[in-house]
Formats: sequence, C-alpha cells, structure tokens
Amino acid sequence: MAGKASSVERVKDRATGLDKFVLREARGSSAEVYLYGGQVTSWNNTYGEQQLFVSKKASFKPPKAIRGGIQICFPQLGNHGVLEQHGFARNRLWSVDESPPPFRDATFDCHINLILKQSADDLKIWPHSYELRLQVALSPRGDLILTSRIKNSNTDGKPFQFSFAYHTYFSVSDISEVRVEGVDTLDYLDNLQSKNRRTEQGDAVVFESEVDRVYLSAPPKIVTIDHEKKRTFVLRKKELPDVVVWNPWDKKAKAMPDLGSEEYKCMLCVGAACIEKPITLKPGEEWQGGQEISAVPSSYSSGLLDPETIRQMQSM
Repeated sequence: MAGKASSVERVKDRATGLDKFVLREARGSSAEVYLYGGQVTSWNNTYGEQQLFVSKKASFKPPKAIRGGIQICFPQLGNHGVLEQHGFARNRLWSVDESPPPFRDATFDCHINLILKQSADDLKIWPHSYELRLQVALSPRGDLILTSRIKNSNTDGKPFQFSFAYHTYFSVSDISEVRVEGVDTLDYLDNLQSKNRRTEQGDAVVFESEVDRVYLSAPPKIVTIDHEKKRTFVLRKKELPDVVVWNPWDKKAKAMPDLGSEEYKCMLCVGAACIEKPITLKPGEEWQGGQEISAVPSSYSSGLLDPETIRQMQSM
C-alpha cells in the first residue's frame, strides 16, 4: 500500500476571510502560511502538537500585523531605522511565486514559494525596487524551514541597505520555566536601555521580567529549552548573524490590544536576524538567508541536556 503523500492546499480561512496555504507533510507534520504578511501562523509536529504561538486577540484585518507565528521583518526590525515598526513586509499582501529560481540548498517536497515586490505606497516611504522571495518548507521529520531571497531590482543604479528578521513566536508552557542557551558571553543590544550594548553574563537567558534583546554574532545554533513540556526548540540559521529574544512580560502585555494580559506567560520570541550590520545590495545583486527550527523531546538536569536529546541534535 502506498504511503500518504505530502500536500499543499490553498484555502480561504473561514474566520478571517484571508487566503492561506496548508502544508501537510506525509509523516504528519503541518504548517499554515498566510498570503497576508507571508506569515506562518501554525506549525504542528508529527504528533499534531502546536509549536507556535498566535494570540487569541490577534487581528487578521489589514493593515494590522498578525500577532504571533513568524513575522517577516523587512527592511528593518523594530525601530532600528526610519520606517514603521518591523518594516512593511509583514503587513503586505504577498503573491505565489509561480516560477522561483532554484534555491542554493535542497528543497523538500512539501513547500510553498511566495514573493513580495514593491508597491506604489512602498516606494513613497522606501524608494527602492526589490524582490523578496520566501520559501516555507516542512522536512520529513517535521522541521520547519524558512528561506528568504532578496534582490535589488533598482534601475537607477542605486544600492540599498536593509535589515531582516524572522520574528518567531514559540509556544511555551510557562515563561518562567524556559531558558535560551547558546548566547552566553555574547554582546547584545538592550532595547529596554536605548539599545545600549551589553555582554551576557549568564550561561543562559532566563525570564523574570521583560526582555527585549538583539544578541550579536550568535552561533549558528540556538537552543530554547521548555522544562515543563520537556521540549527543546533547536534554531539553526544561515547568513543571519544575530538573534532576537523578546518577551513583553505583564505590564507591556496589558498595554497591547492584540495580546491577552496573561498570554506573555505562554510565548517567547527567539528568531534569526541581521540587524547590527545591515546588508547592502547593488542593483542585480541578491542575498539569501534562512532559519530552520526543530522541536525535540528534552529534559533538563544540572545544566545538561539528557543524552538522547544530545544524540538527536548531533544527528540533525
């Protein structure tokens, strides 16, 4: 008997009225990607467990960005620039990329290719022509792979500069039981202290209050451990040197209209980014980068991952 095949289906979400793609990998994992924002809003592992956080108060009405999932931040992150918060890519309507050029890395069967080009409104606030491509893919073992390509399409000979980030909202059991490893001794920009540059003193990031940091020149693999769920998110990144770590905590959460006052407890943003040193492209040049996230079982004891989790990570 033939095994179940992977599928990619375009549907109109009944609740939001927006078009999205549902990716179903043959071994059971799945993901949902909206054309609005080019945004992944769901990632279920092979057991059907949701790995991403989307607020119950999230707005799906343009031009408001969707609170949660994985936001595409281009051409800037946060207020590190002159444009609106996190740039404009996350609140634009993307299109299906019908004839994408080949990506440098192997492409899995279960994937969707999207593209965003400048609009007349974009040109008023950022006077450059560009092509922003995004491929969202599921691997056979259920990993979620995002790959982006950005091309300078200017015809006036002018280069442009941009920052980029995958603002990734992980679903966690209890933020006070979560730690982020792989950033010890790194310098970071503290957005709560006017982007002052500091050095991480701990062996991991733990959460007891609001955290809003950009870790600089981080290693290619960052690990987020959820003790209560005994689950570890492994984030691997390419051509994105920095890592954003954010949780709004209680006071800021209460002030955010699209986030429940208690929802900060079950979310954590950890995403690959390029912020400190923006990328410059001359006309015709192209940049490619991406992140891959895996969710593996884990336990935590005396600061060491259990041997089985280490074995799984090493085999990835």
